Amino acid sequence: MSTAADHIIVGSGINALVAAALLGRKGHRVLVLERNERIGGCIRTEAITEPGFVHDVLATTFVLFITSPAYAALAEDLGKRGLEFAHAATPSGVLLPDGRAAVIRMDRAANAAAFDALAEGDGAAYLADLDRLGPDLGLIFSLLGGQLWSWPTAKLLAREAWRRGLRNFAGFFGEALGTARGWLEQGFRSEVIHALYAPWVLHTGLGPESAYSAQMAKVIAFALEAAGAPIVKGGAANLLAAFEKLIADQGGTIRTGADVDKILLDATTGAARGVRLASGEEVLARKAVTCSVTPGQLYGRLLPSAALPAPVAEGVKQYRHGKGNMQIHYALSAPPRWRTPGLEGVALLHLTPGLDGVSRAANEAERGLLPAVPTICVGQPSALDPSRCPPGRAILWLQLPEAPRHPKGDAAGLLAVPADGQWTEALREAYADRVEAILAAHIDGFSDTVLRRRAYSPADLQALNINLEGGDPYGGFCGLDQFFLWRPFKSSVNHRTHVARLYHIGASTHPGPGLGAGSGFLLAKEIG
Repeated sequence: MSTAADHIIVGSGINALVAAALLGRKGHRVLVLERNERIGGCIRTEAITEPGFVHDVLATTFVLFITSPAYAALAEDLGKRGLEFAHAATPSGVLLPDGRAAVIRMDRAANAAAFDALAEGDGAAYLADLDRLGPDLGLIFSLLGGQLWSWPTAKLLAREAWRRGLRNFAGFFGEALGTARGWLEQGFRSEVIHALYAPWVLHTGLGPESAYSAQMAKVIAFALEAAGAPIVKGGAANLLAAFEKLIADQGGTIRTGADVDKILLDATTGAARGVRLASGEEVLARKAVTCSVTPGQLYGRLLPSAALPAPVAEGVKQYRHGKGNMQIHYALSAPPRWRTPGLEGVALLHLTPGLDGVSRAANEAERGLLPAVPTICVGQPSALDPSRCPPGRAILWLQLPEAPRHPKGDAAGLLAVPADGQWTEALREAYADRVEAILAAHIDGFSDTVLRRRAYSPADLQALNINLEGGDPYGGFCGLDQFFLWRPFKSSVNHRTHVARLYHIGASTHPGPGLGAGSGFLLAKEIG
């Protein structure tokens, strides 16, 4: 047994690393324990196809990080330790089956002009929406990124209610609950614009008909225009390397291959006093233990089997996960030759039949079916960062945000799905073939340029990261009833647990998933 730290942090995703760095800055000795042989959670870079091809296996785009208060606080320190980002002038776009396309630029006037060219008046509608969003951004980001159960948030809400008037204040929240479908269909005439923004709500764990999806889509539209879709130069692992150096320079320690088996509680007070590893080693914490895990891991595995308080037990029982995710990576002998011009430098391109197509595929996945026509997010990292592959070559990063965690059938009626609902290698590759056929229809000679393909099913993702339960990359369903004040449980208060000196951060906690590191930042402020 040893007393190794003031703070022990279990897990090493972006929230854990930010918390460790900020606590270390304040003079605390921090110990980060990671069960895998590498740190990073959903940040993982490997040469998984051909030699010299560098792939971000899971997360790749860091717009939420570079626009976050965590990055504002740590940018200088991380930059000194080698962190650099690569940007694209066209961060996102959409490509429809008939070849129609649109791109988003980091230029509001250019976007408005392009939208007007698609349908007269749509550019003006876009400008009006962002102009209306501007005055609300302070309140929106405070709710998305602040401690909800706190006096500062209570005072903010009181000020806003006084400034706007109670009726207008209630109206703000009513409008915020709108759906992306409602916003797009009522605000824009062009189906291409509908298709441009509808897929983005999938990346928030929602669907086009979900409450609050319109507000999230507008925030994403603002963020893409303001900050783009940056990737880390040389691979996302360089961000992890910068964090490792920073934490070490502050006197902190990161241990990999350190599987925490149990949280130790004080026999007298019941407070968290440390952890026991699967090896039997016990490590004590002078101040606190923080877990960046899912509720199932925290309450089903790490805490002793003593009875949970009724509200927590009910929260664990009712907590549910959302759709799974699937990743496909390509090493190519040449950059893709898109049949629709102007897409070569787009960082993230969605292939979809449109708003209805997104809705249909999301619904199919939620019902446990393999979507007949999935929404495909195509990243082109080597277009932003040529160091990712040998000269003249290219890589593609594909994400399918509508994959059933446990497939029950195929919406197209073509693929054989195992009766036990398990992803197999055969099913994964057959479904990847479906995706590749859609992709190849838009790229001249695509099949001839493929050097190697590597696919990851939801089950594969869980094997990489125990917190990706069923391949859910969002730490749990992100519908309104399991978000904000109610994440992870109806009884939750910020990042505290029912155990003194034990805290819970990560995608399963407020402010939810993404690479913004909100929960790690908020907790470090609270307990530092």
